[in-house]
Amino acid sequence: MVISSLLLNPPLLPPTIHRISATTKPYFICSLLPTTANNPLSKDHNYKLSWKHELQNSFPSESIDHEYDDEIKFQEAVDKRCVDNLRMLILDSVQYAKAGHPGMALGMAEVGYILYRHVLRYNPESPRWFNRDRFVLSAGHGCLLQYVCLHLAGYHSLQIEDLKRLCKFGSRTPGHPENTVTDGIEVTTGPLGQGVANAVGLALAEAHLAARFNKPDVSIVDHRTYCIMGDGCAMEGISHEAASLAAHWKLNKLMVIYDDNGNTIDGSTDIAFSEDISLRFKALGWNTITVDDTHSNMRSFKNALLDAYTETRRPTFIRVRTRIGKLSKNEGTSKAHHGIFDEDDEKQMKQKVKWDGREPFHVIPMVYREMQVQANRGEELEKEWHSKLLYYESKYPQEAAEFKTLLYGGMLPGWENSLPVWSTSDPLDATRGYSEKCLNQLSKVLPGLIGGSADLASSNKVHLHDYEDFQPPSSPWGRNIRYGVREHAMAGISNGIALHGGGLIPFAATFLTFSDYMKNAIRLSALSHAGVIYIMTHDSIGLGEDGPTHQPVEQLVGLRAIPRLLLLRPGDGNETAGAYKVAIAHRDVPSVIALSRQKIAAHVEGTSADAVERGGYIISDNSGSNLLPEIILIGTGSELCLCESSAGVLREEGRRVRVVSLVCWRLFDKQAVEYKEHVLPPKVSKRVSVEAGSPVGWREYVGQEGVVVGVEDFGASGAYLDTFKKFGFTEENITRIARRLLS
Repeated sequence: MVISSLLLNPPLLPPTIHRISATTKPYFICSLLPTTANNPLSKDHNYKLSWKHELQNSFPSESIDHEYDDEIKFQEAVDKRCVDNLRMLILDSVQYAKAGHPGMALGMAEVGYILYRHVLRYNPESPRWFNRDRFVLSAGHGCLLQYVCLHLAGYHSLQIEDLKRLCKFGSRTPGHPENTVTDGIEVTTGPLGQGVANAVGLALAEAHLAARFNKPDVSIVDHRTYCIMGDGCAMEGISHEAASLAAHWKLNKLMVIYDDNGNTIDGSTDIAFSEDISLRFKALGWNTITVDDTHSNMRSFKNALLDAYTETRRPTFIRVRTRIGKLSKNEGTSKAHHGIFDEDDEKQMKQKVKWDGREPFHVIPMVYREMQVQANRGEELEKEWHSKLLYYESKYPQEAAEFKTLLYGGMLPGWENSLPVWSTSDPLDATRGYSEKCLNQLSKVLPGLIGGSADLASSNKVHLHDYEDFQPPSSPWGRNIRYGVREHAMAGISNGIALHGGGLIPFAATFLTFSDYMKNAIRLSALSHAGVIYIMTHDSIGLGEDGPTHQPVEQLVGLRAIPRLLLLRPGDGNETAGAYKVAIAHRDVPSVIALSRQKIAAHVEGTSADAVERGGYIISDNSGSNLLPEIILIGTGSELCLCESSAGVLREEGRRVRVVSLVCWRLFDKQAVEYKEHVLPPKVSKRVSVEAGSPVGWREYVGQEGVVVGVEDFGASGAYLDTFKKFGFTEENITRIARRLLS
């Protein structure tokens, strides 16, 4: 690889390494300490005077002369007024849009403000700066909190006009946060609990990359992950699964802030929820902190953050007791969760914070300047990081080359040439076996390939043989992730890894039937443009002895229905290699590779790894160049060889037969009409599809006169050949159906 010309420069002096001590503290601690040195605006007399006038005009009965001279009290008064402004923007947004979820946003205003003003490391002018802190709003219905904070923080993606267009078609302020719509949103959240798992994935990515690339004299991977969750997230099982893993992996740079407001949509949480969440997280192995009141004592939350930063071996769970719908007459009740406020309520909310007479969407000018302090700090930190990177390149050129490869997507030129090629003489194996060879070859040329299985690595065949397990603190650099029996969290965590932005390419494996546990997270992979590779083995009733509980039937068609998701079901070793070529190349969409347990040919004559990218193609046809086939047999996966075997019998009887591999419906559907009609000529109405799964969807490819050979029941327990025979997946039955159709 060509190393940047920057490496030709003379070695730079090592950057200053910040350590927590009595005299030097990192940015995230300094920013919370109320000293003059931490706020450059404290020396700006005109700025302070403007705030004094604002505070006196708003609260004339309160004397702030003393607070004006006391830096700590002055900053607290400023923070409080900034929070008032934040709440008024939330109120104006839902009132103007006549839609939205203001309850959580109003209740967590102090928390959101403190994070964006005093804690988070970000640069609005460079939203994708690698070493920024990551923030995830798992309670995605509270998106207004983040939208307003992003606006005040200076993100170009959130202007006042965007706040006015909350939930509107085509707006950058959709009803729940979407990472592909709005800069500053790291992951798409909404389904409760998903964001917690995403945050664990983001923290895992940071810990893994830090272990691989940081050196004693320079750290180029050093950021934190913050997540806000709510009562609904706490109830969803995925949050528990993910939190368990976070503690096991000792992800100490992960901080989850729990909005404990005691309400869900249907009412108070005590109608269905009575456990102590702090004790649950403590039992899982988290550092737990409780903050009883942020509304009247913002310092208490800052102190909790300071305590969290001293933790070096555990993730931190901060329980914050809040009042949902703060300021509203429905404050503290489920009625404040969503919807707009009536005229009287809106009026009294504004009176409580002395906002009378101000136009909607008014922002106190000093609020922007106050928030700019954090943005400026982020810009300085980014410059420092680039300086560190230059030093790193000069002293550690080999590691720097790999790191920069990851930064720019993790794809080395010619990586696809590492994929194995099989011939007809190679021994039989299951496609999961061919997959294992592909995965291990790819791991040598793709430094970002990382992943694992939900306790089925030996069965899914996804273990990377040349690499250790990701097991902090002993081997956080390992690329095999042990998820345990946690399919849902595995998928959500994989989304976080994919969206971290460090070039990691996550794979997640289990049995195809268990994709049902993961479906919502897989759907979010597609919605988020997260290029997760899902490796699903035991892909049909052909797995046999485990019985119908483990035999997928409807899963293939259900996954195919997810927009953007690429479901590939290869029919031999070479198509398996082709499936990986497609999945790796498509970094902005997820893929499912469905693989067999039973052994099939290494190379079905006519298959091609390169042809997989077209989704469907002709593998054999004895019709000649001037004639159309009489019948087309269409297969996928392990049933493709049944089609080819049956075609051989029919050809001996003098029939013109074409066999088509339809390995990926979505890729085939995207091809030009001319190509699709070349593969499946409209004039050839006699067609048979063969797939050991649900017949739903196949009619589109076989037409009204064709025959769909599928599974209408739940499979059966028994040797796989017996199971296949029971449901008609034999060469004899396919041939019989074809003959009947031809006659």
